[in-house]
Amino acid sequence: MVNTRVQALHVHPVKSVAGTSPDEVGVEPWGVSGDRRWAVIDNEGHVITQRQQPRLALATARPLAGGAIELSAPGRAAAVLTPPAPGPLEPVVLFGQKIDTVVADAAGGAWFTEYLGLPARLVYLDDPAVRRPVDPDYALPGETVSLADAYPLMVATVASLDALNELIARGDHPEEGPLPMNRFRPNVVVSGAEAWAEDTWLRIEIGDAVFRGVRECGRCVITTTDQRTAERGKEPLKTLARHRRIGKSLAFGRMLVPVRPGTMRVGDEVRVLE
Repeated sequence: MVNTRVQALHVHPVKSVAGTSPDEVGVEPWGVSGDRRWAVIDNEGHVITQRQQPRLALATARPLAGGAIELSAPGRAAAVLTPPAPGPLEPVVLFGQKIDTVVADAAGGAWFTEYLGLPARLVYLDDPAVRRPVDPDYALPGETVSLADAYPLMVATVASLDALNELIARGDHPEEGPLPMNRFRPNVVVSGAEAWAEDTWLRIEIGDAVFRGVRECGRCVITTTDQRTAERGKEPLKTLARHRRIGKSLAFGRMLVPVRPGTMRVGDEVRVLE
């Protein structure tokens, strides 16, 4: 495993919006620093993702100093937003779970309202240390998560993507492949491991951070969305359903929970401890 290394790191400051790929990231107990701390919500307080609005894929949120972000999208003027000051909490709904957030500056909501063509607001998770626990079926006491779907980080290997693309090429919709890694929106991309090796990782060390490998990552319709065009197809869900069904999940990648915060860098060795 000495050649198993971090090929890429990804940070998505706004849930379901494109992010950036820095060479170095900090790891906090609830995930990569700055990852998925913001979310777009509708008038009823439900979080809007690419599941409902694929065009979110075409917008980008770039992290700036102090937790600020710069929003950009084709045909739209960029907007810089800073985290909102402490204020009244706004409960939002994500997968049926209520999470307390703080409403961001009205300019953020206006930016997404004009971009999506529907009423929207932008909210910020002010205190990820206390706001949202990890799924109790898989969590240890005190573990929390940002506005990610369920767990603090997701890791995937290049070899697993290559293996999946080979299966797609032999399947019913070969014209849709090969798929890029951004369909899966991982935080950590690893090279040098065997295909599907991440399925077995119970504890890994990257840089000076250590993670628990919690479970497989069950995939949804977002993976069928071309992140460059926002158009949807059939893959990879058709192929995952045929070849990668684990329990109720169509699995690609592995969910991680930090057990020792630290720093990760592109090129760091990925050490499998268990």
